[in-house]
Amino acid sequence: MLTVRLEDELERQLDKLAEETGRSKAYFIREAIKKYLEDRSDYLLALKRLEEAGPRVSLEEVERELGLAR
Repeated sequence: MLTVRLEDELERQLDKLAEETGRSKAYFIREAIKKYLEDRSDYLLALKRLEEAGPRVSLEEVERELGLAR
């Protein structure tokens, strides 16, 4: 069990979303936390990779190799 205090405006937005979708506020809070944790994990992994030595490939090179160059 977890208790979270939200700012009034944020809670109003959450209430409205829950009402419009027929989902619970808890559902959206769980989904937001899952998304944040996934994003944070990806961010930390990217930082770790940047600290490692090794060859680098630019986005332009990847796009060109995949035929996605603009």
